[in-house]
Amino acid sequence: MRKKRILLLSEGFGAGHTQAAHALSALLRQLSPDLQTRVLELGSFLHPMLARVMVSAYRKTITSQPKLYGFVYRKQYKKSLNRLTRMALHRLFYGQTMEVIRQLRPDTIVCTHPFPSAVVSRLKRAGLSVPLCTVITDYDAHGTWINPEVNKYLVSTEEVKRKMLQRGIPASRIEVTGIPVHPNFWQHHNKEELRQQYGLQDMPTVLVMGGGWGLMQHEEMLQHMAQWRDRLQFLFCMGSNQKALARLQADPRFAHPNIRLIGFSHEIDKLMDVSDLLITKPGGMTCSEGLAKGLPMLFYSPIPGQEEENCHYFTEMGLGEQIKSMSTLDYWFEKLTAGIPGAGKPHDAAIDPYAYDPSACHHAIMQMLSERQLEATNP
Repeated sequence: MRKKRILLLSEGFGAGHTQAAHALSALLRQLSPDLQTRVLELGSFLHPMLARVMVSAYRKTITSQPKLYGFVYRKQYKKSLNRLTRMALHRLFYGQTMEVIRQLRPDTIVCTHPFPSAVVSRLKRAGLSVPLCTVITDYDAHGTWINPEVNKYLVSTEEVKRKMLQRGIPASRIEVTGIPVHPNFWQHHNKEELRQQYGLQDMPTVLVMGGGWGLMQHEEMLQHMAQWRDRLQFLFCMGSNQKALARLQADPRFAHPNIRLIGFSHEIDKLMDVSDLLITKPGGMTCSEGLAKGLPMLFYSPIPGQEEENCHYFTEMGLGEQIKSMSTLDYWFEKLTAGIPGAGKPHDAAIDPYAYDPSACHHAIMQMLSERQLEATNP
């Protein structure tokens, strides 16, 4: 009897979508070792050069014209991708998707980005019988995620479910599971052991993320944080942005024993465990990882659109705060250095960050597989 196969489709328009796909893949294989999973950034797989151009253009628009992006996001907020757009996506970018599906023969397809979800939905209208699950990887429900052919939506919160119900999606097709994070983020490591592993001091520690998406444009904020380097320990994680990393390495203000400059890392879960505060852009994936770790968060420069909605959700729930001025940093840094009880924990939260159930997405997908098998045996 062959193993059940799950095909997870994403796109590289922002790292969070593909991170969610890989996190879900790891989750499924860990909890159900008899499953086979495959993660594809579909456009990059089918047209690597064209995909790089499109992702680069998207990234430049996000970083240089955020207000324009926000305008488009709001204008299209309640609209699904129209028939013409879906046809254009299929013919220009995704024409070979059906052949990929035929070769891989998945029992279920899971999409963590709106584009492949729209393309697979179009194929289902044309006769594809494979169940389609769409995982919304933000704390909002933009219209581009919505397709009538989706069998199940996995969403982050009850509020997102409410928005989808208002758009006519049946409640039976929506399940609140939270955004999937990699199983590494379920574990909590010993802080002292991590300090020894990384050669860190036993002092309040701040993890700063977002090198690839605009952190280096905030010279005032970087300079302000560096002024606290004698009282706080900073871990600047620059991701794959080598230029940004080199720039900080050449800056004498950051050549200090209490400042660590880090490039791309597979150990973000450990860096979060050793930290007392996270400063980041409010991407859905990073916020979810911080939530799983119970780490208080400060958000800078949310991109108009989904990042604004993510920021709004976490601030409303008491799990983070937006940086409106340098006084926000000073307030939190003073709390950390003063050793105020609970300064390193989310406080006055409307939800319990430690109640996160990392297995919820797995159970929802396994239920889809069971229903699919039941339909096959009882046509």
